[in-house]
Amino acid sequence: MNITLAILITASIFFMRGKVRSDLVAVCALLALVLFGILDTSEALAGFSNPVVIMMIGLFIVGAGIFRTGLAKVISSKILQTAGSNENKLFILVMLVTASIGAFVSNTGTVAVMMPIIVSMATSANISPRRYLMPLAFASSMGMFTLISTPPNLVINNALVDAGYKALSFFSFAPIGFVALGVGVIILFFLSKLLISKSDASATKKKQGKSLVELAMEYELQNQSYRIEVKNDTPLSDKTLAELKIATHYNVSISKIVRKVGNSRFRKNVIEEVAGPKSTIQKGDILYCHGSLEDIERFVSENHLHLEKTNGDYPFADFQESGIAEIFIMPNSKLINRTISEIQFREEYNVNVLGIQRQNEYRMHDIKDAKLHSGDALLIQGTWKDLANLDDRQDDLVLVGQPLKEAAKVTLDQKAPIAAAIMILMVIAMVFEIVPSVIAILLAAVAMVVTGCLRNMEEAYGSINWESVVLIGAMLPMATAFQNTGVDTLISGGLVGKLGDFGPYALLAGIYFCTSLLTMFISNTATAVLFTPIALKAAVSMSVSPYPFLFAVAVAASMCFASPFSTPPNALVMSAGRYTFIDYIKVGLPLQLIMGIVMILVLPLLFPF
Repeated sequence: MNITLAILITASIFFMRGKVRSDLVAVCALLALVLFGILDTSEALAGFSNPVVIMMIGLFIVGAGIFRTGLAKVISSKILQTAGSNENKLFILVMLVTASIGAFVSNTGTVAVMMPIIVSMATSANISPRRYLMPLAFASSMGMFTLISTPPNLVINNALVDAGYKALSFFSFAPIGFVALGVGVIILFFLSKLLISKSDASATKKKQGKSLVELAMEYELQNQSYRIEVKNDTPLSDKTLAELKIATHYNVSISKIVRKVGNSRFRKNVIEEVAGPKSTIQKGDILYCHGSLEDIERFVSENHLHLEKTNGDYPFADFQESGIAEIFIMPNSKLINRTISEIQFREEYNVNVLGIQRQNEYRMHDIKDAKLHSGDALLIQGTWKDLANLDDRQDDLVLVGQPLKEAAKVTLDQKAPIAAAIMILMVIAMVFEIVPSVIAILLAAVAMVVTGCLRNMEEAYGSINWESVVLIGAMLPMATAFQNTGVDTLISGGLVGKLGDFGPYALLAGIYFCTSLLTMFISNTATAVLFTPIALKAAVSMSVSPYPFLFAVAVAASMCFASPFSTPPNALVMSAGRYTFIDYIKVGLPLQLIMGIVMILVLPLLFPF
């Protein structure tokens, strides 16, 4: 028992610190349980064949098909368009639409789809997006209307079945979801106004959305962007950027090359080229460069170039062929902990990275060796076509900063109706129990690939968040270790001994808030895995129904709002909304406490003791 608790506490510390990947921590904890003889090999590996894990894999693939075909974006954008410029109506629709989509697909994917739409609509309506992005993340967790809404829902259903109780139906969580969403809309309607500062309010009154120049001003490009003319006697002439290695030698990046091709009045006499490794510099070219003034002057002096004066204005005001945009790094993106150089951003995405914004700090120099973090904002530059193409890379990044109207257009892919049909058939099969839920989800996942909603199996495999899969598969045997060593009996007995005399409501409150507290520090799925057997044991000890207690675990694990790191959606909107940790405390903590009190009162009414 002591060894099991020591392993759990050690793993929890690593989870909270976040220095080591959560899946690696979980696997190490699993191996420790085996090496100390607490679990045998079959018990340790049982988690990876658990229906919860298989269903999660299938749901990742189904969700990828829904996003790839544009179905989720089309539905959400069409509904949100009805809000117009009414601030309150837009707020309510953001909450309702996000929760509705989140009921069937992953929370992170839902936020990734909704975020650029909401930013675009908020800025066009002269409203600060800060009021909507945090409620957007919270609403994605509140939409727990179905069995597949969040992993904790699957965890408690699996525990009930294993213990011999009746399985939950597909819509068993619907009453809870309606209550949670109702409470969330009412509370956040007022609390979300705390997210808007006076500067935000005044700024939205003065402008019709963030323009390209305003985006450049935000990153202070006017202080580090220069236009340089290539003279006749330069040693750079007729050489490629790959050969010259200007960024390495001078710490100067070239983003665009403009070249004259004639003097005709009737056709365009210049061509623009977004700079890349194969770009060639020729005499008479205009180079658009970024760097410190000291580095720029050294580059100009040593290569016999001419630095044009800009009078302090942003020298790239011509956004005809190319422009700038802002992207945010997704949680669990393959770009995390890799540098700009390692990623080869230009070769991979056909865009140049001009700057990095992290927690309201802007880094414009020496960025090629900076490791990317989840939630980082990158200012990028490229052709409008290449910038728009980034909208298809939502597994790794979210494009939110392109202000041209073309970027806001949503096209309905020809496969979208097929994806909708597959999702509807999957839900019907699960609701009417035509086949087991895990089989219905796997059939839908295969159908997404076979019908072309996903290009191939490689894309299907790539859509799976393997970190989450391994985390859950490795943590599920922890419940078996609890049972083998009596840890679950110890903790549940402690809760019953301390709170049981005050009645089942007090015990329910203890389980709810213990789960809620732990979720602030480790993932909601891992918390659900740990507390589910404890809640089940506590309910059996008091001879009451386990259903309200297990629902309390699932709800408390999902409804964690006081920390930006408790769920991926919370972390994803942090940088986009320019939120601080204190913002989550002043808005999320009251909501989390109120939600807990309401659920403790409501759950026994919906699922009696």
